[in-house]
Amino acid sequence: MRRIRVGLKDRSYDILIGRGLLKSLGLFVKKLKLGQDAIVVTNARVFGLYGDAVKRSFKKSGITVRFEIVPGSEKAKSVGVMAGLLDRISRYDKIKKIFLVALGGGVIGDLTGFVAAIYKRGIPYVQVPTTLLGQVDSSIGGKTAIDLSSAKNLAGAIYQPKMVLSDIALLKSLPKRELQNGLAEVIKYGVIKDRELFSFLENNIEKILKQDPVALEYIVSRSSEIKKTIVEKDEFDKKDVRAILNFGHTLGHAIEAASKYSGRYTHGEAVAIGMLAASDIAMRSGVVQNISDMIRLRRLILSCGLPTKAVKVKPFDIWAAQLHDKKHSGLKNKFILPLAIGKIGIFQGITEKILKLSIAEMVANRS
Repeated sequence: MRRIRVGLKDRSYDILIGRGLLKSLGLFVKKLKLGQDAIVVTNARVFGLYGDAVKRSFKKSGITVRFEIVPGSEKAKSVGVMAGLLDRISRYDKIKKIFLVALGGGVIGDLTGFVAAIYKRGIPYVQVPTTLLGQVDSSIGGKTAIDLSSAKNLAGAIYQPKMVLSDIALLKSLPKRELQNGLAEVIKYGVIKDRELFSFLENNIEKILKQDPVALEYIVSRSSEIKKTIVEKDEFDKKDVRAILNFGHTLGHAIEAASKYSGRYTHGEAVAIGMLAASDIAMRSGVVQNISDMIRLRRLILSCGLPTKAVKVKPFDIWAAQLHDKKHSGLKNKFILPLAIGKIGIFQGITEKILKLSIAEMVANRS
């Protein structure tokens, strides 16, 4: 088992990475002394796969467990689902010492973390990500949120978990599309911080897509290390250090919003297109230091089986959605642009002309 410590003073916690860790979940949680009553938030599919194992693990450690089943899509991050979950928790929470467990992917983690942050002004929660995207990115760093009709993740809080348990064995149940979904975030880490990780992906993509456990454990561990280092420097996203994690996300989120969170594009698929759009903006703006690296980025995204263009989405809708992005400062937009593999820059005030040309390129033709 690999243990990575996220050092945030009294909000510090461990990321545990390994194979077969789920059976010891109750033991790990017991040591944290979070409470005696676990409320596990999950969806029907994940409950069917791992519900019994989680129940057995908690029971063995003397912890009672209650499951809350929410929709298995971005719809779980709605105001209505959140309100219903809060209400059910409040009715259950009588003469108990409860804590929450997010058992699922990024959507479950975002919802559970936000509910934990606002219920009684904060109760403990644990992340048990069951997807590659969750293990490499969304479960780490405490960003929690729900969606509003105008844009994704507009209502949220930065609220750290007490532990992240990343069991590589859980990834075996993932459909190929969900594995590809998470790979987009791993590519992101390579572009923003680590040429070696990017090269590893290029050289081992077939192994990863075949779910080689050693390769998967490496990319989960390395991605977790990169994110924890960034979060430690800028926990509350106030210093423009953490902002680099949004590479590909500004227009990626806009694609998700423009397609009305219909599931046409997974988060990772939208981010993949968003990364290429950021690359296009960087080239049009004349800030790219190595054009061949932009070609490598496109080639890797293709080799992962991720899309390079958005179809059946209107450019105007993407434009309108990105205007709601949280990274806007007044009337100025803010974009994380790639300069080379392993090197990015933060740019404000990208011209409307360049931005609209790049958005049009995003949705031109399927490739």
